[in-house]
Amino acid sequence: MSSHHKRKELGQHFLHDPAIVRRIVAAIDPRPGDIMAEIGPGEGVLTRKLATRVDSLHAVELDPQLAARLQEEFRSDPKVFVYHADALGFDFCRLRRRGHKLRVVGNLPYQVSTPLLFHLLQHAPCIEDMCFMLQKEVVERLCAAPGTKAYGRLGVMIQWRCHTERLFVVGPGAFQPPPKVDSGLVRLIPYTTAPVAVTDESVFAGIVAAVFNQRRKTLRNALKGILDAHQISALDIDSGRRGETLTLEEFAALGNAAAHR
Repeated sequence: MSSHHKRKELGQHFLHDPAIVRRIVAAIDPRPGDIMAEIGPGEGVLTRKLATRVDSLHAVELDPQLAARLQEEFRSDPKVFVYHADALGFDFCRLRRRGHKLRVVGNLPYQVSTPLLFHLLQHAPCIEDMCFMLQKEVVERLCAAPGTKAYGRLGVMIQWRCHTERLFVVGPGAFQPPPKVDSGLVRLIPYTTAPVAVTDESVFAGIVAAVFNQRRKTLRNALKGILDAHQISALDIDSGRRGETLTLEEFAALGNAAAHR
């Protein structure tokens, strides 16, 4: 394959280390019968490995030149479908077949990783699991526990919908061009039933956002106009605490109390 001019605006950092690719494939564990979607296949290094292991592979690529190359390469393979499309607007549920949920993988561009994750959560009922290469800092935020520096809005919202598992760290040298930061592989498994009950998702999300938009404020101040100190204390939550100390269960309790006001 001739050299591809990397498009900086797309955040393109292509995997090129064969050992890392093998390690990623082993972590994904593709199986016959799987329907797999790959976001951002790039030059197809991972695509070629996955295509030999699954029943169908759907690759979604934003770069028109790369999409055209992959379409040409796989045009005689009836199991591989290449889409020139923006994953942020792609309907992943249409790839699901009866009795088979979708497995989603990808090396996600750093600048769109968070909106992509939230877009995929809208398709969570159709998805069995997701395995992504992300900026290491994003992986830490996804998997963070209460009381840690990385704990924030992203971790709470993702952990409400998915089991998160940090797999391994990948250095810049595994990519071409090398990024300026370490990357990490993470597995997200959508829950069939959320671990905590939430009455109104938008209210719950609003509570989480309000708390982390003002991390240094106590709950009574961060939630002013939403819940007062008495209402917070009635949930056995100290209104003098900061949001970064709250568990998922406590966030749900606050959200449900706000929804029932």
